[in-house]
Amino acid sequence: MEGVINKTVVNNVIIQPERAVLAAVDTNNNSNWAIEDSLDELSQLVLTAGATVVGRIIQKLHAPARNSYLGKGKLDELVGMKKELNYNLVIFDDELSPIQQRLLEEALGVKVIDRVALILDIFAKHANTREGQLQVELAQMQYLLPRLAGQWSHLERLGGGIGTRGPGESQLETDKRIIRTKIRSLQDHLDEVTTHRDLYRERRRMRGVPVVSLVGYTNSGKSSLLNAVAKTDVLAENKLFATLDPTTRRLYINGLGNVLLTDTVGFIRKLPPAIVKAFRATLEEINQADLLVHVVDITAKNAVEQCQTVEKILADMGVADKPRLTVMNKIDLKLDGGRNWTEDEALNLLKAECPVAENTVLISAAKRWGLMEFTRMLKEKLLGIGFNPGYAVYDEIGGKKER
Repeated sequence: MEGVINKTVVNNVIIQPERAVLAAVDTNNNSNWAIEDSLDELSQLVLTAGATVVGRIIQKLHAPARNSYLGKGKLDELVGMKKELNYNLVIFDDELSPIQQRLLEEALGVKVIDRVALILDIFAKHANTREGQLQVELAQMQYLLPRLAGQWSHLERLGGGIGTRGPGESQLETDKRIIRTKIRSLQDHLDEVTTHRDLYRERRRMRGVPVVSLVGYTNSGKSSLLNAVAKTDVLAENKLFATLDPTTRRLYINGLGNVLLTDTVGFIRKLPPAIVKAFRATLEEINQADLLVHVVDITAKNAVEQCQTVEKILADMGVADKPRLTVMNKIDLKLDGGRNWTEDEALNLLKAECPVAENTVLISAAKRWGLMEFTRMLKEKLLGIGFNPGYAVYDEIGGKKER
């Protein structure tokens, strides 16, 4: 058993977590991610969503089967695992087509979802602001729309003819129209959010306040860094997508002035395009930032691949050329846990063992190590791109501060 979520009690009713099997096709497409590593990450997502992982199944194919994703033999094997594992949910590591999802549910007799639906579920769970909830709902509606036909698949089994035309088709079209109307309404609301954010950003530009956006793979420690340097209490947990809604805090740097630090949603491999599109208002904070701070979990098994994923998403967003500072976080977890380390001892050892590149700083947000060097480099980068000290700052976060 890979990961277990304990049962919960709601209104004196015991709710058992769903028992999930993970499934994937290994196409050997020269991806930097090993298939087992990809399923390890999927397992973490499942645990974050509140289910229990009871097994996994992998098939080597040149490409996923067009209709059933898995080949017939492997699908039969998965059906046979049901008695032993007693699973009631199968989660596929790739996005399924509507027909694949429907045929898999018919063959397996349990709920089938893909990586996209899983991520959307986690986002819905963690969206606390109205803006976040609107963005998640929009992504969910856009994901659901092409899959509506599967909800009416029972009509197909009737074989057509008298009694099967009209009502089912009419209801399907009605449902599609309702969802399309809902999508337009959500987009209108988010357009209002975007307009508000644009006005806010314009005021910031007029006041000359530098904006720094924290970017990185999910669970790399962006929120922990924000808490450490700005002395705030933003939620920071050792979970994927613990923080979803963007958070901005003010940091005062001697010799520079006020800086606005913004923590946005973390990135992940196979980030669904629907989420990127729906979260355009949030991700616009990255587009408009003066400086990007790429936070890296140096202890992650796939740290290099995670960095490449982040860089690809930034390139797709058109911000790969923005001024950059890289932060290697969680250095305390790289040390011998059998002794007590001081900040200087830890930093000196790690710098000697692994010399850091230009525009890179080693830190431990949890231990507050390396923050002085981080702040110094932050100041150096911002001065280098044209921000000057010695102005009065007005902003919505902290009011006026004379310097």
